[in-house]
Amino acid sequence: MLAPELCSEDELVREMRAVADGRAQLAAYEAVLVAELAARRPAQTDLTDDQPGHGVEGWAPTRVPVGVSEFLVDELALMRGISLAAATGLAERSLALVRELPTTWEALADGLVDEPRANAIVRALAGQSQSAGGPVEPAVVAEVEAQALEWAHAGETPARLRERTAAALIAVDAAAADRRRERAERAADVRVRSVGDGMSELIADLPTPVAAACRETVDAYARMAKDDGDERSIVQLRALALSDLILRPWDTSREPVTAHLQLVAPLPVVLRRVGAGTLLAPSAADDDTPAAPAWTPTDEDAASVDGAPITHEQLRDLLDQLDSLCPGGLQAPRGGSLDVSLVDPVTGALRATVSRPELQRLVCRGCTDHPGGGCGCPVTDRPPPVDRYTPTPAQRRFLHARDRTCRHPGCRRPAARTDLDHVQAHSDGGATDCANLCCLCRRHHRLKTHAPGWRFAMSTDGVLSVTTPSGVTRSTRPPGLRLPAGQQQLTSPQLVTSGAPPDADDPPF
Repeated sequence: MLAPELCSEDELVREMRAVADGRAQLAAYEAVLVAELAARRPAQTDLTDDQPGHGVEGWAPTRVPVGVSEFLVDELALMRGISLAAATGLAERSLALVRELPTTWEALADGLVDEPRANAIVRALAGQSQSAGGPVEPAVVAEVEAQALEWAHAGETPARLRERTAAALIAVDAAAADRRRERAERAADVRVRSVGDGMSELIADLPTPVAAACRETVDAYARMAKDDGDERSIVQLRALALSDLILRPWDTSREPVTAHLQLVAPLPVVLRRVGAGTLLAPSAADDDTPAAPAWTPTDEDAASVDGAPITHEQLRDLLDQLDSLCPGGLQAPRGGSLDVSLVDPVTGALRATVSRPELQRLVCRGCTDHPGGGCGCPVTDRPPPVDRYTPTPAQRRFLHARDRTCRHPGCRRPAARTDLDHVQAHSDGGATDCANLCCLCRRHHRLKTHAPGWRFAMSTDGVLSVTTPSGVTRSTRPPGLRLPAGQQQLTSPQLVTSGAPPDADDPPF
């Protein structure tokens, strides 16, 4: 790398052009790599429409390139560490360049057109040629492509280039615009994307006239509130008007919206500080009992469980804490439910889930073998395995609390809308045990079951490793779980994440 501070302005401009040329050439190279991988993942490996498990609600197969397995995009997502939506776009662009628009690919590879302008041409012409299942003669597409490249060489902006290319196609094929619109409508969806600070974007794919009408309606209601004296900003009022129009809080004819409250709490442990920083476990409270080894607190360790996972004293202490939060104790939302997830403060692992009534019963009952208390015997833990295929309600509750979302790397489907899958298939001897069960959305459950070459494995602490047919492994751990010191550093191509990347796009389901 050069030292930019030593460059003249002309040299800076020249280097920036060189970067753009290099990026274009890499994009062209990536396109042929993706196309070659797609050639090795034919659609013949997918289930047909008459086979059970061939489809999943909400998944738009029209977005999968013709003749390619629907699971190619899942493999690309794991290989590149990107969202499923981004991987789908990469597959579409790459195959369109290589199969349908070779002249644009050549210009990209030679650095004669940059990546944004090449993508603009692809978005206007992809899927139109008969080679991709479209109705337009390849010679006609090639003629429009050549004209678009002339506009690109002349410096047309990417947005305007896409508009002019689409208009040129319509000039020779009047139905082209309607076909693109219909294809886009079939892939339309509503998504939520986190933007941080407790805020998210609600994104809806709508026909342009409908989207414009929705925005104008929201603006009109916001201005009415402003005229009535609301002092909040107009932009904030637009967002509030939209949420009111969708949720309709004034409509009492519908079933009320309720919630399931999941409280995640580190296991409380009674520790006594002696001297300068020495901590004693409950069993070492007597003066004639040897002190426990000194314990150095870190940013991850809040306490020491010291033996049995969840004891009567720990639950009693936790119930006292809950009762101190609210008068009468923390209660479930009206019409909803409340579960308490008990987490090991050292490892971050989920040890048990209990409802508040169950918690109170356990505290009142205590240890059946030592009624006097102070024994440290466990009174609750994770649900036991069962000798059947279907998980128990207790296992389902525990796994929803442990995983929180689909465990496939990059997927954020809420656990409540997932399947409980046996990582080692039940038919192959896999136990119906929390150590062999994880939450997978229907799409990734289908991938694990039906896509050839994929391998799934899970450790006893819930770390799930997924390996693609091409040998790339990605792993996810349950949220909050801390890896042992020896596992903190993993070598490429492995990647351990906790849940989905915060900036990932929502995958299509």
